[in-house]
Amino acid sequence: MQGLPIVVVVIIISNVLASITGFRNRSFFDKYKFQVDKIKAGEQIRMLTSGFLHVDFNHILFNMLSLYFFAGYVVYSLGSIKFLAVYFSSLYLGNYLSLRYHENQEDYTAVGASGAVSGIVYSAVLLYPDMKLAFLFFPIPLPGYVIATLYLIYTLYGMKRQQDNIGHTAHFGGAISGLCATIAFQPNVISSSAFTLSILAATIIIAAYFFKKLN
Repeated sequence: MQGLPIVVVVIIISNVLASITGFRNRSFFDKYKFQVDKIKAGEQIRMLTSGFLHVDFNHILFNMLSLYFFAGYVVYSLGSIKFLAVYFSSLYLGNYLSLRYHENQEDYTAVGASGAVSGIVYSAVLLYPDMKLAFLFFPIPLPGYVIATLYLIYTLYGMKRQQDNIGHTAHFGGAISGLCATIAFQPNVISSSAFTLSILAATIIIAAYFFKKLN
């Protein structure tokens, strides 16, 4: 794969700049974060702006590293415009699911690009079913669908605990959106990535079952 596409660089820089501004300016952070009562009152812009804010440097580092490793695969397969469509639809659907899940918690707040990144991860794994990645803390290469499954398990764990300001529910919604958008843009993945698709779909179905129990 070639160098990091410019569209991904722009997304990463936008996230970093917005997040740093939020770190330094609490009123800016509060004005654009995801907050149930504010969104219900008509501030729909928060459904998107909250995806460019983060809790701390570790939070943004995790999200932007994930985007760095997976986004290029989506851009080179679908193109920049469709990459943006996957990214922002995953961001919005992730936050929409969060809104429905927490609709009775008027003071619930969250931030992070988690929904969008989750959608990109699932899209990349579906487009490149033979993908394998290794990490410093686990040097043995793992298949992409294993990484995606572990990511969703972490999401469910975070949803159950709900002890931070990270939008874990958005991870789940983003994964669904990323999978569906990729199939819509490139239907041949249904046959070319049949095994991987079945694994990813199964993780979402199983996660949906536990999601319902958590609710």
